[in-house]
Amino acid sequence: MNKRIIRIIVAAVLLAVVYALERWLQPSMGVSIALYAIPYLIVGAPVLAEAWEGITEGDPFNEDLLMSIATLGALFIGLMPGAEPQMPEAVFVMLFFQVGEVFEDKAEDNSRRSISKLMDIRPDTARMVDGDATREVPAANVKVDSTIEVRPGETIPLDGVVLTGSSSLNTVALTGESLPRGVQQGSAVASGCVNLEGVLHIKVTKVFGESTASKIINLVENAQNSKSKSETFVRRFAHVYTPVVVFAAIALAIIPPLVSGNFSANLSTWLLRALTFLVVSCPCALVISVPLSFFGGIGGASRKGILIKGGNYIDTLARLRSVVFDKTGTLTRGVFAVEAIHPDMMDAPELLHLAAHVEQFSSHPIAAALRQAWHHGADSCTVDHVTEVAGHGIKARVNDRWVWVGNERMMQLAGATITPCKLCGTHTGTVVHVSVEGRYAGHIIIADQIKPDARTAVSMLRQEGVGTVAMLTGDRAEVAQTVAAQIGINNVKAELLPADKLATVEQMMQQGHTPLAFVGDGINDAPVLARADVGIAMGALGSDAAIQAADVVIMDDKPSKVALAIRIARRTRRIASQNAWGSVAVKVAVLVLAAVGLAGMPLAVFADVGVMVLAVLNAGRTLMVK
Repeated sequence: MNKRIIRIIVAAVLLAVVYALERWLQPSMGVSIALYAIPYLIVGAPVLAEAWEGITEGDPFNEDLLMSIATLGALFIGLMPGAEPQMPEAVFVMLFFQVGEVFEDKAEDNSRRSISKLMDIRPDTARMVDGDATREVPAANVKVDSTIEVRPGETIPLDGVVLTGSSSLNTVALTGESLPRGVQQGSAVASGCVNLEGVLHIKVTKVFGESTASKIINLVENAQNSKSKSETFVRRFAHVYTPVVVFAAIALAIIPPLVSGNFSANLSTWLLRALTFLVVSCPCALVISVPLSFFGGIGGASRKGILIKGGNYIDTLARLRSVVFDKTGTLTRGVFAVEAIHPDMMDAPELLHLAAHVEQFSSHPIAAALRQAWHHGADSCTVDHVTEVAGHGIKARVNDRWVWVGNERMMQLAGATITPCKLCGTHTGTVVHVSVEGRYAGHIIIADQIKPDARTAVSMLRQEGVGTVAMLTGDRAEVAQTVAAQIGINNVKAELLPADKLATVEQMMQQGHTPLAFVGDGINDAPVLARADVGIAMGALGSDAAIQAADVVIMDDKPSKVALAIRIARRTRRIASQNAWGSVAVKVAVLVLAAVGLAGMPLAVFADVGVMVLAVLNAGRTLMVK
């Protein structure tokens, strides 16, 4: 059991015992103080130690000092002439202060536990393939290019590429995506995914410390190193507020008795009011609940596959006015696919069949798209004399017919005349031409695919009140305009180099489009991600450089998560504001009552510990994200 809880229980029992003994024996004031000092020191020793440590380190003005002065004064005030004994109240205040600390620790532990559970995705061992046998070794000892085996039900320990086997992977810990992802030979796999079906042999591409799971864990562990503006303000406020309150309490204790003309007779009354004033003024709820709210917001976002690197980015996300997207890999899949087939001298399946066979050995993304579109796999066709013409295409002999596949220049080399196409205007993408034995056979349009939720993402951002939604890309203008029109973005700039993107974003920020977020996934996006008020990287497909430069990482490829991140940030900031203003309002009211003698210790306890408990419970709501 937690030592603090044990202290509270023991002190509470002893307080009841001492209270009963005092009523029964009615000892002298000195003996009563000594008896009450026992439970007081049991529960209050850590607070007194923290207060003393602050004094010795030159930073005395904190809530521990306030609580120490107030409760010690209440413990000994009975020795003053005409003063009412307050020993039980002194122990009671310290007891409830520690109860409030337990509530804080519990809420913070729940936040950490929810993140730790989510991030407990990195196995410490790997099953390394050694010839025909396997042996279990520490994952940190596995080198790049080694082969590891992952069986059904196991978590992939290191990033790599599937050598043999096919399976489905549960990626929920990384991306929050509930649907399994199919993988096969040649598929890239990330550490932290759970293998659901077949046995996989994986060639390791990253060492343990550089794996996806390790990087995610490091991001979460370091998330609190960056304080939010609201949080920093609260801490600055507390350092100014505490000395003001201490000196105000001293003035309240001394000035009214001096003015009254009977200092000794009135000192105990005003001293008690000053001590009550100190108890009420302790800024526990303000100092504790705001950082806790931001920490809970980070935890709640991580449950949805959104990693926010610090509370300051929650603060900025909540105030976003502009969001700028990269195109490829962010709003589009970043993977080419066949968009349309326009045959000229044969039917569409035959045209695709010939093109896929010619491109079957190429590693080019367009070749991969053609092979992916042709699902029939191996057949009786013979393919030989495969020759690549650099920068133009590939030619090969398929079933004793020469087939040329490539761009317009490739068709000129083949001696084929391209037939103008009336349907091409309805599609935007890369045109792959095909000729057979010198005659033009038609063409296939390959295009990057728009993500299913891209249009929804833009709509959601506008619903959240984001005034400017723009797209910057290095792609051709006609491609960029087509994508933008389909997803509802009007502000588009295309054919940009990385430096151009950076200059465009800086220009927008100078024109008042701030705070501004940039969303990207590629290495060329890293400078812009670092420059924007908030850089948001797509973590599932994004490059290491982009993830490193970003302030927020979305662990799947859904741009709609940007709007969800804003929604979570605004809710978190709203809860933090409720805690800050609520605690200040209650304290001001009770401080006024305490100063004029209308608020006793019980009300002071509520104003301090009670408000803190309520604020901590309210901060816990940030973990619950719908």
